[in-house]
Amino acid sequence: MAFDAEKDKVLHEWKCEETGLVISINQYAGGEPKLQIGPRVYTKKDGSESQRRAGRLSIEDLLWFYEIIDEVKDELAGLAKPV
Repeated sequence: MAFDAEKDKVLHEWKCEETGLVISINQYAGGEPKLQIGPRVYTKKDGSESQRRAGRLSIEDLLWFYEIIDEVKDELAGLAKPV
């Protein structure tokens, strides 16, 4: 089965203003909500935005993620089906 973008939902999203790293909770076709790290959003010289893979995380990325990890965990836990 091919990927269908219409079935892919972003349930919650966080963006680091300093580095452009995006962390999101996504759900595909009613499946289990999952955490996604990336992409990285940056502004070009002409003012338009572009995206690229997150790749390796810098210390700034890691410290920002550490600051929001409890909020991310609580949000994901609230969206996950009970086990």
